[in-house]
Amino acid sequence: MLTIQKRCGRHASTDVELVLPYELRAKSRLRTELASGEAVGLFLEPGSVLRGGECVLGEDGRIVRIVAAHERVMQVDSKDASQLVRAAYHLGNRHVPVEFGSGWLRFSSDHVLERMLQGLDLAVTELEAPFEPEPRAYGGGHHHATDEPHHHGVIHEHGTHGHGTHGHGTHEHDRE
Repeated sequence: MLTIQKRCGRHASTDVELVLPYELRAKSRLRTELASGEAVGLFLEPGSVLRGGECVLGEDGRIVRIVAAHERVMQVDSKDASQLVRAAYHLGNRHVPVEFGSGWLRFSSDHVLERMLQGLDLAVTELEAPFEPEPRAYGGGHHHATDEPHHHGVIHEHGTHGHGTHGHGTHEHDRE
């Protein structure tokens, strides 16, 4: 098994690729497979997300390029910036990771959130695309005080301030 413990920025040429969806790129400890099928273990510093195009260094000296996998996402398109800000406000209020582009925003596929935004007269479409949400403003160290573990990209109940779960589960590779 190839062991990876270091990031090494971006490189023009690499030896192999590691294709991962956002949820797995947000984990600091992970056992998975390279695009070639070779087993790999990630042991990186907690609290950061691997981004598509970033490289990591294998123990054997190989440079591994991270590729953001295509995954199911919801996209809100609008030429009206205030409509997109409105959508971002409501998603942010629910601690949903969001990716922003020119005239659109994306979030992980969630039909409860889709219906909420449609109720605000926003058009939402589901598509397959790489997902690179905005980094957390507090560097990943911000957590609410609850008794339950937090999993990046999972919405949790937090008392009475209006957050809800949306069918996300936990995984054996939970972030440390």
